[in-house]
Amino acid sequence: MGKAQDMVRGVMEEQGLSFSPEVRMLDLVSETGELAKEWLKGTGYGQREFTHTPGLEEEVGDCLFSLLALCEALRMDADGALAAALEKYARRARETGSVGSGR
Repeated sequence: MGKAQDMVRGVMEEQGLSFSPEVRMLDLVSETGELAKEWLKGTGYGQREFTHTPGLEEEVGDCLFSLLALCEALRMDADGALAAALEKYARRARETGSVGSGR
């Protein structure tokens, strides 16, 4: 993901898209909502099993961009955050037999 975060940083710098973490968080939530809407379209708004839609990959890409842009705004290493999460899930699986938090 380091390469992906570097690419996002480059686009942000080239296009003047360096915004505060608060704006980046709102953008991520907005993009996640667009992904959810695309998923609804793929189910005919709950009328059938999900089928891949033409816009799904674009919306996933937008969410990834927004998440990595948030990491940039926070000066956070996305690779490190992911590695810590994977270790947390592995530890839970070893200790409890489930990766869920049980909350």
